Amino acid sequence: MLHSSAGPSALAGRSTNGLHAPTQVSPAHSPSVDIIALQNASRLLQEQFVKDAQMVPELGDMLNISGIQSSGQYNVFPEDWRMPFQKQSLHMFPENLFQHYDTPDTQSHLGLLPELERAWISIDSALYLWEYNEGPELSSYNEQPDVITSVALVKPKPSVFIDEINYLLVICSPISITLIGVSSTTVPGTKGRPRKDIKLFATDMSISTDVEMISVVGTNDGRIFMCGNQDGNLYELHYQEKEGWFGKRVQIINHSVGGVQSLIPLLGSSKTEVLPQERIVSVVYDTYRNCLYTLTSNNSISVYKPNGEKTVQHIQTLSNLYKATQDKAPGSPALTPKAFSIRSLHVVEPTRSHSVLQLVAYTQNACRLFFGPGMGYGMGYGATSSIRPLQLIHVKLPPSNLIHPDEHIAAKLSAVRGGAPVVQSNPRPWIVSNLEPIGSSEGVYLATQVGEPETSDFVLCTSPDIRQNAIQQQPHMPNVYTSSGQSRTPLIENATLMAIPGRTWAVACVPRLPVAAAADTPSDCPAPSMINDIATQFSEPAKRFIIVTNAGLSFLYKRRPADALRDVLDEYRNDGNAQRLIQFRESYGRDQTCAMLLALASGNTFLDPEQPVGLGKIGSLDADSAAIAKQAFYDFGERPTWTERVTYGTATGESSGTATFSGRREGLALYFARLVRAIWKAKLTKPGPKGSQQPNVADEVLVTIQQNLFALKDLLDRNPQLFHSTPGDHAGARSAAVNEQEAWKAEQISVSQLLTLLARTIEAISFFLLLTDHHIGELISHCEPEVQRLVSTLTFEQLVTDQNGVQASRALVNVIINQQIGQQINVDTISEVLQQRCGSFCSTDDVMLYKARENVRRAAETGNPAERQNFLGDSLRLFTKAARILELDKLREICGDYQQLKYARGAVELPLHCADVEDSDQQGRGFWHSGCPPNDIREPLWQARLRCYDLVLDSLSVFEEQCGKVPSSGGLDDPETVRTHAYELAFASEDEMFHSVLYDWLIQRGLADELLEMRPVYLEAHLRREPVTEQKLQLLWQFYVKDKQPLRAAEVLGALAETSDFDLPLDSRLEYLTLAVGNAKSHPISTSGNHEEALAFLTDLEEKLDVAQVQLELYHALVPRAGESEDTAAKVKLLTKGLYNISQLYQVYADPFNLPTIKLLIIHISEHRDDNLVRPIWNQIFEDAIEGVEPAEAADRIQSKVQPLGQRFYPSVSAFPLRHIALLLVRFMLANKGAVPQGWAPRILIQCGVPYADVWDILHELYESQIPPFNDQANVQAVSSDIAILLTDWVEAARRPQSGGARTEFPVYRIDTAIDQYLSELEPSRSETKASYEAVKRQLRRNW
Repeated sequence: MLHSSAGPSALAGRSTNGLHAPTQVSPAHSPSVDIIALQNASRLLQEQFVKDAQMVPELGDMLNISGIQSSGQYNVFPEDWRMPFQKQSLHMFPENLFQHYDTPDTQSHLGLLPELERAWISIDSALYLWEYNEGPELSSYNEQPDVITSVALVKPKPSVFIDEINYLLVICSPISITLIGVSSTTVPGTKGRPRKDIKLFATDMSISTDVEMISVVGTNDGRIFMCGNQDGNLYELHYQEKEGWFGKRVQIINHSVGGVQSLIPLLGSSKTEVLPQERIVSVVYDTYRNCLYTLTSNNSISVYKPNGEKTVQHIQTLSNLYKATQDKAPGSPALTPKAFSIRSLHVVEPTRSHSVLQLVAYTQNACRLFFGPGMGYGMGYGATSSIRPLQLIHVKLPPSNLIHPDEHIAAKLSAVRGGAPVVQSNPRPWIVSNLEPIGSSEGVYLATQVGEPETSDFVLCTSPDIRQNAIQQQPHMPNVYTSSGQSRTPLIENATLMAIPGRTWAVACVPRLPVAAAADTPSDCPAPSMINDIATQFSEPAKRFIIVTNAGLSFLYKRRPADALRDVLDEYRNDGNAQRLIQFRESYGRDQTCAMLLALASGNTFLDPEQPVGLGKIGSLDADSAAIAKQAFYDFGERPTWTERVTYGTATGESSGTATFSGRREGLALYFARLVRAIWKAKLTKPGPKGSQQPNVADEVLVTIQQNLFALKDLLDRNPQLFHSTPGDHAGARSAAVNEQEAWKAEQISVSQLLTLLARTIEAISFFLLLTDHHIGELISHCEPEVQRLVSTLTFEQLVTDQNGVQASRALVNVIINQQIGQQINVDTISEVLQQRCGSFCSTDDVMLYKARENVRRAAETGNPAERQNFLGDSLRLFTKAARILELDKLREICGDYQQLKYARGAVELPLHCADVEDSDQQGRGFWHSGCPPNDIREPLWQARLRCYDLVLDSLSVFEEQCGKVPSSGGLDDPETVRTHAYELAFASEDEMFHSVLYDWLIQRGLADELLEMRPVYLEAHLRREPVTEQKLQLLWQFYVKDKQPLRAAEVLGALAETSDFDLPLDSRLEYLTLAVGNAKSHPISTSGNHEEALAFLTDLEEKLDVAQVQLELYHALVPRAGESEDTAAKVKLLTKGLYNISQLYQVYADPFNLPTIKLLIIHISEHRDDNLVRPIWNQIFEDAIEGVEPAEAADRIQSKVQPLGQRFYPSVSAFPLRHIALLLVRFMLANKGAVPQGWAPRILIQCGVPYADVWDILHELYESQIPPFNDQANVQAVSSDIAILLTDWVEAARRPQSGGARTEFPVYRIDTAIDQYLSELEPSRSETKASYEAVKRQLRRNW
């Protein structure tokens, strides 16, 4: 999807040519990443982690059981191919070593330095280091004169020596101690495995002493402790870079005595005598808890805490251990005062959950004493100390039924491969004693004693029996292992006794190779027990021990369950007997067996315990054994089952169910989980020097894990049938077959998700290794701060399965590509590498983006305009193909580049294409067509389209600005040409929604007139689309006018005038109606039959215009009265909000506000004839004019009111009732004869526009009516006088030349006859009236 960014895209990295940084791809559209499937499979791996963590209890949990204080259960094996320990090889001492024996009385000592992969041999004062893994080569040191008795390897103090020195050799003689610096580095070896290369450095640090030092140990911070062979004291060898006032460069400190005496060199007078039974004979350092354990000759154990410099704190002393042991195991024949002699102490590595065990004491007869922290804190610990006092927790008694090694030889001679060895019915037992030296590692112990004959030694090997200690984890069985310990069983071990040549000097466990970190467990992941080699056997080499004797180095290894399974497969291949295979499955369970079979069939780096591990190499079985393993995996896996659950109480009896997966699926999940456990929850990076990030997991570990994952994937790719059902699997009833199909379907889905995760994980490791090759710390530093924070918190699991991982990986890929482009390097190579090694992290679309980006760069660099256009065209084509993974910020950057390069086509067409891609199913456009309803799920897609359109508009703006800055040149890059082309491309788009946005943008920029002149295809629809605005309607009617559609323009204007959606002034509404009428009248007569409709529409508009004019006049009449009250003001304001009909104007305004003129106007407009309505209005007009004034002034006021109303309304019968108005005038005249001049009434009517004939008819009618007041002769004579003046004026008007037709139509005869009547009835006193009549008659005769 397109996503907006908090910051402007211009802040992204730019190359030197000013163009934007490489395009970044959007994680949401990565087609090859099914996040849901990956997360489902990842949850399944998490379930396997938990199973492994719960499968085998911790060693301490099996020993710290309430009520069980001692145990002695062993499975004793003869020394044959089945025993849990096997001899691997014997390395004889190099021949050239023996030439250094000069005399028979030469003193020599032997020992092991496994951290350096060296054995040390001292011959008198010469020291030789033998690299036993590589061959006979020896390194020597002979620069000190004293006989060497012991050599130890310790860590140096920081900042004392050069950085290259990472170890110190402590060389002891009876009278001196010398320190030698050692530089150890890992280099490629000759046998396909890494080796240690060492350099020795003289330190000039040596000190004399008359006490021979033994049992030398070093602490984590470089302090060196030891004990005196003669006095049994605890000493420290203190050294510093330079001598000071208060200390020498090298000195011996005796911690067994206090005060100044401990700093005095060990001369004869200062030796501290220690009782023989209290002598310290061994010192052991606990690297996990930073404390020292000392063992005395009387079986006491003391605990010391190294505190400040040159000091130690005594924490605790455990004494009377023999009695404590007897209390734990009363009556045991192995516990006798003579036999109870502790020979060695062994530190127990703390577990993640809790530390039940801390220390093991091993006696000379193989009795082991397990110590753990007590419940409370002891005295003198201090607030910051984490060491708790130790207490004896459990006693492990020695095996009582060991077989004499001689019996092993007889058994071997009679054994048949695949059958039980034949031994004597009563074999000789062997009771071990005088065991020393003793080696241990994670619950495995090797102890030696002098054998029979004296040319060989016997080795007692013990280790936990995983089969019997493991917890059953069948789905239908509850977890029998509980924290209460009620259902736990004590530790059961395997034991065997074997013979090795020579006399033993030392025993040591081979250190874990760095690649063995593939078996480690991150802190956030459930960890298996340290003795659970089922869970780790395919992630690290087999546990190996070295025993150095005077005959050479014997290598032994502990057999793992997978090693036993290999032997079982070999047996089946040789004799075809499957019984042992079945027994193995029953011993380890279906799922565990399937997991091991799958590993054997696919191959594994750690498959062969006897071969050295080479980085990235896969060990495999022979083809026959691999085929057997593969077939056994299928057969033992059985088939999935379906458990149906029916929901009762429903009409249909709805049913659902769950699948119980086959052993094949469970085995796949188990093996997969074990391969990736070391990295799955591990962080990708960790803080490095100077604040940068560095890989958190070593490359060799990642390569090893990837190789094993790839071998698994290769097997499954070549054998897809391993997870398919066969026809025989579906036998049975139809309902059963349906259930089985459901089970198979569920299994297929789960396996498919696992395979998807498998492929993705392999690619993720390749991707991370690629990042490492490109200096991941530097890459991260070039990312945005948000991405930097994200990467620093990501785990491998999140990289593979999480959206954040996808986002981070895309960001890092962009940085890599940015580097390539910035360095002018073709991106094809890195793109191909990304696709081949980690396609899901760099899809085809990604590669197209990178290539497109490079074409943009080339276009910017070339000076050839034609080449530039070709490069830009290619970039646009590639960007268009990969548009679905473009982020908005990067699309904005690309458009910015196109703007700089004046490439109008790219700047316009690419965002428009991205809009279509983003809204591929047209939901966003549908949302727009629907009027953008609120709370619609389609709104984000609509917004995404708008963001793309904004980029087009931005490009048009930029091209506009460029036109104003650069003069026209007429070329392809001419700004005017580019701008014109950009607008052509924009208007050529078929995206109606974009056109709508474009039109709005142009209108806002004041280009509405130009837009109307163009009249583009979607303009009419845009102007008619909701939401309607006044501006859009104004443009719409203008559009219709320019498009020669006046009637439609009139319709829009009419709607605009009447709308209540806009706050339009009343004057504007009247203007719109006027324009509407004008446009409607311009509509040509149509022959299509709708002329009558157009005419009716015009009539309606004219009527609405008339009413609107009334409303406007009403508004102006009421504005002065708006201050009378709030109600009046509100009503006046409402007149501007819309148009009212004529009834509303009369009933709401004219009548309540008593506006006679407006009433008459409304009656006139409506042509409503109602004398009862109109006469009172006129009466009120006259009454208002007369009220409170003199008759003369009243006459003037009447004239001023009646005359304009008459001129406006006459000849309207409804609004200007002529006879009634004439009567009102005449009555007023009669009532005020002295104040009103003769002819006043008729002359007002004539000025109102009433014809002379009509006025004469009305006056003549009144003259003859005899209706009061015209039954009074005085009133009749007054009317006669008005008639005389009326006729006089009429004759004068008719005589005027401009009168025209009025002269010919003048009723001469009728007037002449009437005058005779008037004269005959005229009172003699009215001489003026008589004269007027006579003058009229003369004029009639003279002119007619």
